[in-house]
Amino acid sequence: MARAAGAKSPPPAASHAKPNAKPAKSKDEYTSEGVDDNDVFLLPVSDFQVALGVTILAAIVRLFRIYQPTSVVFDEVHFGGFASKYIKGKFFMDVHPPLAKLMITLFGYLAGFDGEFDFKDIGKDYLEPGVPYVAMRMFPALCGIFLAPSMFLTLKAAGCRTSTAILGAGFVIFENGLLTQARLILLDSPLMIATAFTALAFTSFTNQHELGPTKAFEPSWWFWLAMTGLGLGATVSIKWVGLFTIAWVGSLTLVQLWVLLGDPKNVTVRVFAKHFMARVLCLIVIPATFYLAMFAIHFVCLVNPGDGDGFMSSEFQATLNSKGMQDVPVDVLMGSRVTLRHVNTQGGYLHSHPLMYPGGSKQQQITLYPHKDENNIWHIENQTQPLDIHGEPINGTAAWDNLPELPYLEDGSVIRLYHLPTHRRLHSHDVRPPVTEADWQNEVSAYGYEGFEGDANDLFRVEIVKKKSAGGLAQTRVRTIETKFKLVHIMTGCVLFSHKVKLPDWASEQQEVTCAKGGTLPNSVWYIESNEHPLLGDKAEKVNYANPGFFGKFLELQAVMWKTNAGLVESHAWDSRPPSWPILRRGINFWGKDHRQIYLIGNPIVWYSATAAVLIYVLFKGIAVLRWQRSCNDYSNPTFKRFDFEIGTSVLGWAFHYFPFYLMQRQLFLHHYFPALYFGIIAFCQVFDFATARFSGLGIKENPIINRASAVALLAVSVAVFSLFAPLAYGNAWTKAECNRIKVFDTWDFDCNTFLDSYDAYKSLPTSSQGPVPTEQAAAPPPVNAAPAGGDANQKPLGGEQPAGHQADISGAPPPPGQRIVAREERVEYRDQDGNILNEEQVKALEGKVEFKTRYETRTRVVDADGNEIQLPEEVDPQGGVAPPHPDVEGVDSSTKNQKKDGALVPDEPIPEAHESVEGQKEREGKSAKPASEQGNEATAKNEA
Repeated sequence: MARAAGAKSPPPAASHAKPNAKPAKSKDEYTSEGVDDNDVFLLPVSDFQVALGVTILAAIVRLFRIYQPTSVVFDEVHFGGFASKYIKGKFFMDVHPPLAKLMITLFGYLAGFDGEFDFKDIGKDYLEPGVPYVAMRMFPALCGIFLAPSMFLTLKAAGCRTSTAILGAGFVIFENGLLTQARLILLDSPLMIATAFTALAFTSFTNQHELGPTKAFEPSWWFWLAMTGLGLGATVSIKWVGLFTIAWVGSLTLVQLWVLLGDPKNVTVRVFAKHFMARVLCLIVIPATFYLAMFAIHFVCLVNPGDGDGFMSSEFQATLNSKGMQDVPVDVLMGSRVTLRHVNTQGGYLHSHPLMYPGGSKQQQITLYPHKDENNIWHIENQTQPLDIHGEPINGTAAWDNLPELPYLEDGSVIRLYHLPTHRRLHSHDVRPPVTEADWQNEVSAYGYEGFEGDANDLFRVEIVKKKSAGGLAQTRVRTIETKFKLVHIMTGCVLFSHKVKLPDWASEQQEVTCAKGGTLPNSVWYIESNEHPLLGDKAEKVNYANPGFFGKFLELQAVMWKTNAGLVESHAWDSRPPSWPILRRGINFWGKDHRQIYLIGNPIVWYSATAAVLIYVLFKGIAVLRWQRSCNDYSNPTFKRFDFEIGTSVLGWAFHYFPFYLMQRQLFLHHYFPALYFGIIAFCQVFDFATARFSGLGIKENPIINRASAVALLAVSVAVFSLFAPLAYGNAWTKAECNRIKVFDTWDFDCNTFLDSYDAYKSLPTSSQGPVPTEQAAAPPPVNAAPAGGDANQKPLGGEQPAGHQADISGAPPPPGQRIVAREERVEYRDQDGNILNEEQVKALEGKVEFKTRYETRTRVVDADGNEIQLPEEVDPQGGVAPPHPDVEGVDSSTKNQKKDGALVPDEPIPEAHESVEGQKEREGKSAKPASEQGNEATAKNEA
């Protein structure tokens, strides 16, 4: 432990002193006892040769069959998808900072990735679309490779023997969980190398600090302090788990500053201020600047609207291409054509379309829709029509267009909202909503027809929410963007309301709008975004969204990330809780296909060794405190003191990266324990080094062979156990018997029934796992439900269509025996809901108004030697069966079953015989690999009404 002023120095001529040991310190120096200069730049050449060898071994283990599997695995669904969006510049929202995602994108871009592959589903094939997935996996793999030499150098910087440092590096290399993460497009391997680099830098800096005033502010002192700050910035820029690393470094920095205060002879006020400001610069300014820079790059890359902009405010969205708008008149009048946006749920538009509720009143639907659309336009009407010069009411929607005075929309005005595209008015009544069937909520619908005068249930009163509105006129009358208001239903007293509840497919999964009695204020507040009126000419006062600037966007995104992260509380099939992590109770199913499986589970030898080291230190500390209270003089022994401080530092790192998860209610997984595991490995190696090379009195220290032999023995055991579990990390062939033999605990729930009975059985399997075979003839998109604008086709912009010939997850049919493939043809067809083929003009006219759903079909025509098509009898099937079409969001299309068009449909792959499920179908479905929703860019925090 760092020594306070006044402690006694050790005997000057210890027999075990190293050649580079520091000279005896003066009485009042803050120099720590028993510390040598362990700067890694001063290590002998032999140690660097060992580090190089460790790196090569790590590369062999990490890169072995890195191309396997050739399909999407676990959270590659998310992080590969983010790379696609970076390349296309489409804004997305993720709960993690951008550094690692940017690096994965860079590796993919340099390898030729064009962003067209969507990484949508686990098991989706990489080979046929030509995705450079190996290059994208290479970045996490390189991070995993350099984790081993980082451990080696960290242990050397902590004063451990070379054999001990090799042991620590070997534990990292042969840790199955770290291997699994490092071979896939995931963030945990980059997080681990950033954490490891920070630990190396801070351990090296601490060593320089403990050498006393003679090393303070020297180049090596400054270098390692600055590298610590850079490491902290990189760690927190990958995942917010880096905040735990910051807490570890920060707490130990406070200890260092406290020790400095105990040396008034060498540390004057000026020197202390210099120490303090150096740490502020390197440990606060550098990490903060690095973190901000990563988000600056993030914003530069994502300039187009995407599926994540709905999480952001309207001001934020206006900074994206095509999301901005022209200046609009600020004054809202009776007769204005406006769009209304909801304040709280990411600014969706009040929307209607010519579809009816299937229940309730069965009137026209009212929803909240996140995109600009003509069905968002409403015409504001007063509760009574204006009068002409004869005192007669002026009828029609244009009645307000030529009045002599501007009829402002003011606080307390009673209005009707007329939906221009469908000629119906916003309406509410005492009928329960279609989804939220609560007594305190009423249905909101669109009611009426063109020329209908409406009824009392169309009337709403405008109530300006002054505390949310801009000052001045915006608090007395409604002004575009500036005024936030509620719409109170006159007849029932309920308030127009929306919340994060999606309607079913019959409303295209758009957001529910209701009329709530006593709903929360944020969910009841609206504002006007666009505004047009004939009386407001070019000279009218205009308004637009204020540009939030970089820091405004940065702070808003941090708040949304925090809120979304905290909202990930739903259970996941493979989540686990912190108490189960140190004992390796359960892993994560990443992928399963072709009788192979990837299952994240650690090396039990490594995990239990790390856990044992923590327990040993806790026991040691408890006994040491008891003996200290009884005035035992244990801390006068420098080796005892170094054991307490050095291992205590590592255990503190373990604790900072482990215990905070107990406070989290969100989804958690085994891989969240990896940073803590890394510090646990460091602690174990330090305990091992003290026990075999630094504690005297047992006769072990005098026999270096014991240290080396013990390290070799531990490494051999860890390698043996690693090899037993390796098929689960690499996705290799395995047998049921071998799988069951190592399944020591029932909670290790990898499925041994996935594997075949023998390795010979794998040789007879088709080679579809190496990528789909091109199909005979691919007739791409199936019939499309072409509905009018505002209809039932999700109303989502096309954005990016599937590329022609996109055949992910389709296995090609082998040619029948005795026949050969003459030619292949790929064709894309667009069809309406009745199956009629649409021409290019019709398709172009429907873009942006409907959603094109994709289906893949394979058809085979049998021809004779002259190329003439052979019409087979109805009962004849050249392949012995009919293949189901590609499984898409609609499931199997029953209309294609048992039909013969242009010949007979050929199965993509043999239909397996039905086998009884070992654990039941539902249980098997529950055990399938699923991506962690914590990474989902669609994840949202729940908002209660």
